Amino acid sequence: MAKKEKYKVLVLSDHALSTSGVGTQTRHLIEGLLKKNAWSFRQFGAAMKHTDYRTVVINEDFIIKPIDGFGNPDLLRVTLATEKPDLIFIFTDPRFFTWLFEMEDEIHQICPIVWWHVWDNYPYPDFNDDYYRSTDMINCHSHLTYTMLKETYPDKTNFIPHSLPPNIFHKMPKKEITSFKKILLGEDRKDHFVGIWVNRNAKRKRPADLLQSWSGFLKNLEENEGHRNATLIMHTEPNDQEGPDLFKVVEMLDIQNNVFFSRDRLEFEKMNVLYNISDFCINTSYAEGFGLSTLESMMTGTPIIAPKTGGLTRQVVDHRDNSHNGVALDIDVKTLVGSQSVPYIYEDFVKNENITAAIEQIYNLSIDEKNRLSKKVLDYANHEFLYQNTIDKWHETMLTTIQRFKESKSSWTIDTF
Repeated sequence: MAKKEKYKVLVLSDHALSTSGVGTQTRHLIEGLLKKNAWSFRQFGAAMKHTDYRTVVINEDFIIKPIDGFGNPDLLRVTLATEKPDLIFIFTDPRFFTWLFEMEDEIHQICPIVWWHVWDNYPYPDFNDDYYRSTDMINCHSHLTYTMLKETYPDKTNFIPHSLPPNIFHKMPKKEITSFKKILLGEDRKDHFVGIWVNRNAKRKRPADLLQSWSGFLKNLEENEGHRNATLIMHTEPNDQEGPDLFKVVEMLDIQNNVFFSRDRLEFEKMNVLYNISDFCINTSYAEGFGLSTLESMMTGTPIIAPKTGGLTRQVVDHRDNSHNGVALDIDVKTLVGSQSVPYIYEDFVKNENITAAIEQIYNLSIDEKNRLSKKVLDYANHEFLYQNTIDKWHETMLTTIQRFKESKSSWTIDTF
């Protein structure tokens, strides 16, 4: 019996073995689609400086070529000629690939282009229209992005949210949570109220504002109950060049005993423990395309605190009945900012005192209320962000895109004289 021919896909994104959100989601997607036994992937593994440029062969259908930056026209031309892919799949900001969109005519002699796209906020980015027109399928993993694009490009805009493979993040038994909390935080913090923040230490993530809000919560707690039995876990690099020196911020606010820095890159299993020992997970970004850490938290049943902005909205607000999966923060201030590459976009800010109030709202829940909220959060995450649904939808989307391209190509005519 002849071996079934598989569709070849060239993936341009962060290296699939990297720890970035894009890299992680790329790997999860490829691993899921390989089980369909219909796909073969070649990736330009970008966005990291490599020490070893040898090709990484995961298996015969998952091969990664490490590259610095995001590739170049010569590399793509050679790959198009030798691999003859059925589809090019882009997953990152198109400004990294301006050279690729300038090759649109060359690429479309061979295959279609699918773009896994996200945009952080309103207004509609008409400066992206050249990219949108050049793409055969725009898949949005944020419902906000989908809402903005579907009116202009209804025939090629799709919505498939991020998801996580089952059992990577899961709710642990109470006895294990108690044990790990004592081991990780120490005997003196084993009964603490615990929050977790998992993000890069970067300006738009607002880590210093979060610490100021946490300081406000601690002061209120001491004033009302006579203690500061609360710990904020910050899984980040405190001295990242993109953000403030968080050690000095903590020292200035005099909250050293109530902040725990987790600096090492951790495997999923260890991150799962951190989410489980926490009473809430918080994201205070003023712009967020999706927000993967809040989804990870929800998969463990830990409620989230997040502003109603970008991709976070669909996580913190249950769109079916507008109930909250923790505390949904209303936007207090919208500022219009821009740069030479992104001329305009809104940034959504929540006042620090309202972040403090949200933390207090979670703290004041009764045991029964916490248990009901945890169950609701877990049920919503498993319904809305089911991994197999993501894989099935991507499988159908890619097949449809290839088929449409072949049909349109077969209808091309050559003028004769």
